[in-house]
Amino acid sequence: MVSRRNSPYDCGQLIVEITTTTFTRAKKRWRMAYAALYAVRVMLSLPKELMYKRSNYYKGYSEISEDGSFVGFQALKGSQRDREDLYSGLEHGAKGSAPLELQDYESRSYTSLDVKPSTSHDETGHYGSVPNNIDHKGLAKMVKEKDLVALGKFGGVTGITTSLGTNTEKGLPGNDIEISKRRDLFGSNTYPKPPSKGLFYFVVDALKDMTILILCVCAALSLAFGIKEYGVEEGWYEGGSIFVAVFIVIVVSALSNFRQEIQFDKLSKISSNIKVEVFRDRQRQEISIFNVVVGDVVFLNIGDQIPADGVFLDGYSFQVDESSMTGESDYVEVDSTKNPFLLSGAKVADGYGRMLVTSVGMNTAWGEMMSSISQESNVRTPLQARLDKLTSSIGKVGLAVAFLVLLVLLIRYFTGNTKDKNGNKEYIGSKTKTDDVLNAVVRIVSAAVTIVVVAIPEGLPLAVTLTLAYSMKRMMKDQAMVRKLSACETMGSATVICTDKTGTLTLNQMKVTKFWVGQDSIAEDNSSITPNVRELFYQGVGLNTTGSVFKPLTGSKPEISGSPTEKAILYWVVLDLGMDMEELKPRYDILHVETFNSDKKRSGVLIKKKNDNTIHVHWKGAAEMIVATCSRYYDTNGTVKPLDVDTRSNLEKIIQGMAASSLRCIAFAHAQISEEEIEYSDDDKTHQRLKEDGLILLGIVGLKDPCRPGVIDAVRVCKAAGVDIKMITGDNIFTAKAIATECGILKKENQPSDGQVVEGAEFRNYTDAERMQKVDNIRVMARSSPFDKLLMVQCLKQKGHVVAVTGDGTNDAPALKEADIGLSMGIQGTEVAKESSDIIILDDNFNSVATVLRWGRCVYNNIQKFIQFQLTVNVAALVINFIAAVSAGEVPLTAVQLLWVNLIMDTLGALALATERPTNELMERLPVGRTAPLITNIMWRNLLAQALYQIAVLLILQFQGESIFNVTAAVNDTLIFNTFVLCQVFNEFNSRSMEKKNVFKGILRNRLFIGIVGVTIVLQVVMVEFLKKFADTEKLNVQQWVVCIVIASVSWPLGWAVKFVPVSEDPYFRIIKKSLVRFKNIL
Repeated sequence: MVSRRNSPYDCGQLIVEITTTTFTRAKKRWRMAYAALYAVRVMLSLPKELMYKRSNYYKGYSEISEDGSFVGFQALKGSQRDREDLYSGLEHGAKGSAPLELQDYESRSYTSLDVKPSTSHDETGHYGSVPNNIDHKGLAKMVKEKDLVALGKFGGVTGITTSLGTNTEKGLPGNDIEISKRRDLFGSNTYPKPPSKGLFYFVVDALKDMTILILCVCAALSLAFGIKEYGVEEGWYEGGSIFVAVFIVIVVSALSNFRQEIQFDKLSKISSNIKVEVFRDRQRQEISIFNVVVGDVVFLNIGDQIPADGVFLDGYSFQVDESSMTGESDYVEVDSTKNPFLLSGAKVADGYGRMLVTSVGMNTAWGEMMSSISQESNVRTPLQARLDKLTSSIGKVGLAVAFLVLLVLLIRYFTGNTKDKNGNKEYIGSKTKTDDVLNAVVRIVSAAVTIVVVAIPEGLPLAVTLTLAYSMKRMMKDQAMVRKLSACETMGSATVICTDKTGTLTLNQMKVTKFWVGQDSIAEDNSSITPNVRELFYQGVGLNTTGSVFKPLTGSKPEISGSPTEKAILYWVVLDLGMDMEELKPRYDILHVETFNSDKKRSGVLIKKKNDNTIHVHWKGAAEMIVATCSRYYDTNGTVKPLDVDTRSNLEKIIQGMAASSLRCIAFAHAQISEEEIEYSDDDKTHQRLKEDGLILLGIVGLKDPCRPGVIDAVRVCKAAGVDIKMITGDNIFTAKAIATECGILKKENQPSDGQVVEGAEFRNYTDAERMQKVDNIRVMARSSPFDKLLMVQCLKQKGHVVAVTGDGTNDAPALKEADIGLSMGIQGTEVAKESSDIIILDDNFNSVATVLRWGRCVYNNIQKFIQFQLTVNVAALVINFIAAVSAGEVPLTAVQLLWVNLIMDTLGALALATERPTNELMERLPVGRTAPLITNIMWRNLLAQALYQIAVLLILQFQGESIFNVTAAVNDTLIFNTFVLCQVFNEFNSRSMEKKNVFKGILRNRLFIGIVGVTIVLQVVMVEFLKKFADTEKLNVQQWVVCIVIASVSWPLGWAVKFVPVSEDPYFRIIKKSLVRFKNIL
């Protein structure tokens, strides 16, 4: 029989034990046949293994039947070590030291192959085995409650790692089957959100509007009286028409708001899709936070958000900010013994490390909390708040006019000054039926309420919503994700942009191009470096880094992860100096790490060499800062020499020379110390501190980071738009000046002494008065800290500037929050920086910052266009109805007609004008700043000219139209209605540009505008020609249509001519206010 074990295979590894008791010729043949087949199958599996990167691990077995025929064999796929185990097993059997176990079965001999799973497991767990017997609820509760006693019951962090089947040296297998099993068993890293608001919610919300409710009541009364008086067939028209018109207004408004809600939900999903680094298939991989599963090993650095609940595996100087969970502002120190618990949603405040995920999604405290929180999408932006105030003011004027119209019409009706269609008095005292009186009163009230509806510019908030939603969508395609709606409009007013250098103005694709040891430049072959110096570089780079090196089996270039600076240095030391990270790390113990941040501008490590127990300190960072801590240096011969004044001066010149060539200079320093010399930052000697003086300089490297293509043009465009560009960088003053000159921020003739280039320390040490005096002139601030950036933003805001700031680090968060517009970097930015920002620049490119500025101006400009268009209609409609009501006792436009005008004006007009794309002319104007009025003098000039023309024409038609065109009163009313609507259609073209005389330029690019104008005209034709009873209109002949079009088309030459009229830059209301004050002083 064939013996076969059923126990699970650990880590995909098998040790094949083949034993025999005899060595007959036949048995030797079987053994050799088996070995040959096994070897062939293993070799055949190698190409697949290389293609799939060991993503699947199979259990293999082979059987030989009683008659000696080969039944089956499944080749093993695994790591290099797996194959070595197999080959050694086969070789072992071939030499006879572990003979094959053969059994005699009567006269026929056969071979039994016992294929056993490995009994030597990795101490960190079962690689690739999905656990199914772990108390997951208890594990989740343990982390939430930070229960050290429960942790002990689970066997500590090591026990949990083993129970979850995770190998901390390899991570989880990256195949879909393994990940799916874990997701099914432990849940996904998502949480159910409260249901989003449906269309019905917005319909109900629109019905809550008081004017709409009053119109509905009027429509109901009109419907009831009409049916009673004229019967169902004829009497429903007026009331039914109002109902239909109100219904259309409600549906359009609800659809617009519903669309905004959908847009917000999409944005919310995108912004919450954080990328995290995990360890799978022996290499670091970037995945979505939603794809993290229980058992994943996650890498965490400063500023990262912890993606799930878990326990701390290893790391250095690790502190987390749990204020989002606990409300406590103090940072919590995390280690593997006293507090290894990490909560989802917390942020890494300092250090770096790895965590093991124990709970995801709804099993975490963060998931439970977030599932009950509904993100509100109707937060009012500053511009919307200003428009709400404007709407309220216009509404009050409209209400006053409507009340006067109501009063006048009621007086005229009850005094017998109104007549019906047959020319008879409508009210003749007690002889008038009660139903007729009520019907007339309802009609009058309905007309007055409709005037209010037209007067109140509900379209203003809708226009803001539409233009913001449209611009957000377009900006997303232009590599800018808007997190806060207000940023869209505020960016249009920006007067200063404070930008980072690395990755924003430059490509962030660094490469080591210069290498100095002592005072000598090293050639590319690096052959002149002595072995002892080379070994120290291995230590200083390979052990003092947050990056990692992965060597593929194919022998191709190593895969290196980390920040661009770390990657460049690691590439250099691996490819040029020949460092082997896998061989280096096991030879040293890391005792303490000082992580890099923007304040220190350096990182350090304390290590112990295992073979001789020597202790070494290594520092890496900004060249001049590292050199300042050194008292000696290595020369190319590996000899340590004193760092005297002349040598130090020469090194400073070397650094300045590289910096002037736009190179970032990084220096390495080293010191060997005894155990007694280890320093501590506290009396308890629990927190070690690295030696910071008396070091030996190892060498200096220069990293080239070229400017981004197009950044020079982007800087030029921003400057032409009146926006100041200030570069704030941590690099030294020479590198900063070189890059700023290359990008066009500085002119070549500018010198650092003229006050345009300063260092952070210098700016920090100014008095408040000096800072306020000099801040406008500063173009570059080098060697700056995040506090310096915050200080500059505060100074600029105090001077009245609207400030936009870019940032990527955790320490940039205060400046990003303080700025009017915070712009974080999507690639290099930490989660803390992103959450503090208003807009995320997805490609870390300054070109995208300039694009955001362009879109911001477009948003502001589109809203101003719509305000001009709508106020024209408001002024004209109110004046016409009021004059007609007072003088003639009737309004020329019925309730249904006014509602139709309202629909054109509010919804279609907003949609047409709010979707105009940005033009180059927008970037030729000066920024509007913080205090500029929303309605400018230019807007008042344009809208008053058009409104006065419309009022004049329509009043002439109202009082003289019947005699001029020899038509009936009903046809004349239709002419007034048609002309008024067409005037708005033609004026929509004028509103496309407030200053440009050619309003048709670029119109073909905006197909939506053309489509909306076309739809409006078609619907107007339908209203006039086919909906006689619904709209209370009469059919017009061709001649009458031509007359309406000609009258309306005068809006074009009028709009062109009026733009020649100069206007004062000082706002009209300010001029009037000054005049009143002056007049008062005279009196």
